[in-house]
Amino acid sequence: MSTSPTPAEAPSNGRPHDLIVAGLIRDGNGMWSAGEIGIQDGVIAAIGSAGSLQGSRRLDLGSAMLLPGMVDAHVHCLSHSGEGIAAATRSAAAGGVTSIVEMPFDLTGPINSADRLAGKQELVASEAHVDVALLGTAAPGDGWRAIDRLRERGAAGLKVSLFLTDPQRFPRISDAELINVFSAAAANDLPVCVHAENDEIIRALIGQLRAEGTDPLAHCRSRPPVAETLGVLTALEAAAHTGVKVHICHASLPRSIDLVRWYGEQGTDVTLETCPHYLLLDEQDMARDGTRLKINPPLRTARDREGLWTRLQRGDIDVISSDHAPWPVEWKTQPNVFDNHSGAPGVETIYPLVLGEAYKRGPDVFDAALLAMTVNPARRYGLAGKGQLAVGCDADIVAFDPGRPWLIDESALHSNAGWSPYHGMSLQGRVVTTILRGTVVFDSELRAHPGSGQLLVPTT
Repeated sequence: MSTSPTPAEAPSNGRPHDLIVAGLIRDGNGMWSAGEIGIQDGVIAAIGSAGSLQGSRRLDLGSAMLLPGMVDAHVHCLSHSGEGIAAATRSAAAGGVTSIVEMPFDLTGPINSADRLAGKQELVASEAHVDVALLGTAAPGDGWRAIDRLRERGAAGLKVSLFLTDPQRFPRISDAELINVFSAAAANDLPVCVHAENDEIIRALIGQLRAEGTDPLAHCRSRPPVAETLGVLTALEAAAHTGVKVHICHASLPRSIDLVRWYGEQGTDVTLETCPHYLLLDEQDMARDGTRLKINPPLRTARDREGLWTRLQRGDIDVISSDHAPWPVEWKTQPNVFDNHSGAPGVETIYPLVLGEAYKRGPDVFDAALLAMTVNPARRYGLAGKGQLAVGCDADIVAFDPGRPWLIDESALHSNAGWSPYHGMSLQGRVVTTILRGTVVFDSELRAHPGSGQLLVPTT
């Protein structure tokens, strides 16, 4: 699906548009040229050539590419009390992310009931700087029975984990429970995203390798490729059995992607995501930079990293998401790697990082990366009007300048984490302006405020 349709205009009731945004727009033939987007009442009302539209106000973004606002399909706002929806979403706005899909594993407890989901929806209404869709989960045991009520309350999907991260906040689902959850989700037409790692293999290896934990790469050795691929296969077989819409989270291996594609060819309704750390970093970065780069699944080899780019180019990677996990630095720098939390902040850096690297690799890679961060995640979670520059869609527009250099400075980012795995990295390409539903929320300074964002409820 094109993210930049052929120029078109909707009826404007005879009045000028509220805002005209000018920049480079890709036409139906894939060519970039000067153009304009007309916005009325927060919605894209027209797309035309330079000088063709009339509006009350005009924002000229010069030679920057006008792209859809990113839909980040994997964000953890509330796993740590020091972040929260406000900090994560202001970070999103500064990075060109206009919608996030928020994970359900919060410090205060998993979002496994309609009441807990309602409480989180209230937080979104009061704190969000960008738009937010919420996932729910199922409590161990018979928690799958609450899935219909989660859907009625507005959950955009569910998430479960095959690995035990935390018995209260982030529990493991057994294989038997997985079948029940998938069946109930299928009956409610809800997608289920899965943290797919084999718990038994990893727990045994951590026990064996803990004494070697002063070597950061012991973390990689404790989660070998087979731990991921067996987890992926478990989720895929259960999905094929139940007919659920399944989404494999944070795939780090080319083989995982190949397995997903094979099941898709057999008729399983499956999508997958990878993350910028798997596309831009590898295990040698962890050997150099240490425990801060502890992530689940772990960073892989340089060959695996390049294999992901190959599969992205040929259209085999549906989604690229940040897996934003903003742990404070003191939770990431313990001497033994196994004593550190897993994950890294990334919602502010994902769009320019991935787009900049994809741009260097060529137009086919750039197009595939753009789809994976806009159209595809919006489609998977039923977020109508998001992820596209098209008449009738929300006016979520990002100006990306591929020629503008950017040196990532972790102290200047907007997350409360205060650090970044990409600190000091020099990029060619930067988000210069973010527009949410027709309002500028970032233009080198944060313009959004708590309450700028809205709750997103999927359409069916």
